[in-house]
Amino acid sequence: MYSFLNNQFLPAEKTFVHVSDLAVQRGYGIFDFFKAVNGKIPFLDDYFNRFYRSADFMQLPVSLSREELKNIVHELLQKNGVADAGIKMVLTGGYSPDGYEIATPNLIITQHTLTMPSAKMLEQGVKIITHEFRREMPLVKSINYTTGVWLQRKVKASNAYDVLYHLQGEVSEFPRCNLFIVNKNGIVMTPANYALEGITRKNILSLSGMEVKATTVTLTDVLQAREVF
Repeated sequence: MYSFLNNQFLPAEKTFVHVSDLAVQRGYGIFDFFKAVNGKIPFLDDYFNRFYRSADFMQLPVSLSREELKNIVHELLQKNGVADAGIKMVLTGGYSPDGYEIATPNLIITQHTLTMPSAKMLEQGVKIITHEFRREMPLVKSINYTTGVWLQRKVKASNAYDVLYHLQGEVSEFPRCNLFIVNKNGIVMTPANYALEGITRKNILSLSGMEVKATTVTLTDVLQAREVF
C-alpha cells in the first residue's frame, strides 16, 4: 500500500514525519477524510473546500493547488488498486524549531480499508452514551481528538457504539460525525451550533427534499425523537 508525503509517493511503512513535528509535539494540525466508492469520490470539492478553509484558519499553507491535490488523490487510488477506500489527508504544524512555533507544514495522504455498518446495526440501531464537552474550534477539522479517544474505554465498557457531546443539555455532535433526529412531527433536526460542518450533513440538508431544520437540539429532544441518526 502506498501513501503520499509532501512531494512523493512512498510505501506506507516508510511514510513518517520527524518527532519535532508540531503534530507530535502539540497535536497541532488539520485533516480531512472521505470515501471512494467504485473509484468515485462523492462531494470531493466540498471536502477540499473544508480542508483548505481549516488550513487557512490554522495558519497552515497548503503547497499544492486544489487541482494538483485532486490529481494526487486519484493517482494514489490507482497506485493502490483499491476502488473502495477511505482517504485521509493530514496537514501538520511542521518541524518546529522550539516545539511551539508553526513551521512548514507536512502533507500526508493515506488510504484505508473502507468499513461499513453491519446489517444488524442498520436494522437494530446502536447504543450511545453522552458526555458534557464542547470542542474548542468546532468549525476546524483538527487532528486533536483527545476527548473522543480518552472516552473510548468508557464507550466500550458501556457496550456502546459512540458518545454524543453536549453542554448543559445542548447537543452538538459525535466525535466523528453529525447528529440528526426526527421529531414527533416528522421534522428532521440537526444541531446548528458548535458542530463541525459535516459534508454529508451539508448535502442531506440541500438534497434530501425533506424539511430539515438546523436549530438548537437538546438531550430531551434526542430522547423524545422518533428517530436518531
